[in-house]
Amino acid sequence: MSPSLATVAYLGAAILFILSLGGLSNPETSRRGNLFGMVGMALAVLATVFGPRVGAGGIAWIVIALVIGGGIGLYAARVVKMTQMPELVALMHSLVGLAACLVGFASYVDTSIRLEGAEKIIHEVEIYVGILIGAVTFSGSLVAFGKLNGRIGGKPLLLPGRHWLNLVALLVVVWLGRMFLGAHDVQAGMLPLIVMTVIALLFGVHMVMAIGGADMPVVVSMLNSYSGWAAAATGFMLSNDLLIVTGALVGSSGAILSYIMCQAMNRNFISVIAGGFGSGAPAKKSGDAAAAEPQGEVTPISAAETAELLRDAKSVIIVPGYGMAVAQAQHTVNEIVRTLRDKGVEVRFAIHPVAGRMPGHMNVLLAEAKVPYDIVMEMDEINDDFPDTDVAMVIGANDIVNPAAQDDPASPIAGMPVLEVWKAKTSIVMKRSMASGYAGVDNPLFYKENNRMLFGDAKKMLDEVLGALTG
Repeated sequence: MSPSLATVAYLGAAILFILSLGGLSNPETSRRGNLFGMVGMALAVLATVFGPRVGAGGIAWIVIALVIGGGIGLYAARVVKMTQMPELVALMHSLVGLAACLVGFASYVDTSIRLEGAEKIIHEVEIYVGILIGAVTFSGSLVAFGKLNGRIGGKPLLLPGRHWLNLVALLVVVWLGRMFLGAHDVQAGMLPLIVMTVIALLFGVHMVMAIGGADMPVVVSMLNSYSGWAAAATGFMLSNDLLIVTGALVGSSGAILSYIMCQAMNRNFISVIAGGFGSGAPAKKSGDAAAAEPQGEVTPISAAETAELLRDAKSVIIVPGYGMAVAQAQHTVNEIVRTLRDKGVEVRFAIHPVAGRMPGHMNVLLAEAKVPYDIVMEMDEINDDFPDTDVAMVIGANDIVNPAAQDDPASPIAGMPVLEVWKAKTSIVMKRSMASGYAGVDNPLFYKENNRMLFGDAKKMLDEVLGALTG
């Protein structure tokens, strides 16, 4: 493939990636967006493999690598469940960071690159920054993977003087960068580069460990942004325009999404990175505040009684959460929705921006179950409708429907916008137990007079509700 043809192919791939992002912004066009992205990536890979920079002897090795990587990807796509998608995404982000580190070291020791003066300095800055971002992305994503799959606890690890530690680490990284740029040969520059990599790896671990479980959707989005910038840095090191454009697209879109999600939680993005807000336990309160804790017993309800309430309702709002994903209950939920709509009941879904473990988690699950897009509403679109709703049904959600966010200034989730399900005539919360949510705080919703608790596995209970509705 000639250089001009490869450039045209890269340009076409970049346009397809932009169209892919545009398509993914709306559920109704998301399939088309995915298709654009797949075609663009295939075009980019072909243009790279058969481009002018790869010799005939190197194609065989690249094909072997493609077969191995593609096989792993196909296997993961077949065996990974929808509930495991967040940790899979985090793991994929770590691979991007690792690739940036490896490419950076390879570029530095590549003896075929002979640069002098300003060009040499610019190239070494690209290497240093690329490895820095890649190392932070790699270790941070691995910790996020551990937190999402439960191998690492969701409670944040807040080291004493952690902000000072971060500042000292930053200053050391800058000083090492000066040493690296001033090195006269590869051997002299390798030591500061390796030390900086170790510090960046430790910083990535410290950064994500300090973030509470309730912030994990933002962490996934944030790491997505980091992986994009790592890819862009790799593009600079390899002088690959498509990698630069693609990495910038991923990095900027991830940063924008993280900012939007922080706004949805009424949190400052920098403060979330610096330590999160999910402290893993309710804040300690004074005696007066403790007396104001929710008192009384919860009111349980059976599946048959739940079905009767739904059947008699004129309007129903369903709030899905991570519990629905764990139970794989989305298909049963869709059957219940169809049954109720056939009976003339208005049914809609209320989606909180941080429901689940990653951005758009609930939307993907509902789309998989073929729930109509037009009844899936965002929080801002539907929150004012709860007072006019007969039944609000919460399936496996906790923190996103917690009134303490509005009523308790001492709560770790204080100020976070939530779905106001307690304003419905009747709210039904489906949970396995009275355990707290990912943020580790109590939920006063459970004790309200108009709330009912349907305990048990969501899939089993919803099957019973469906049977009662259709029986």
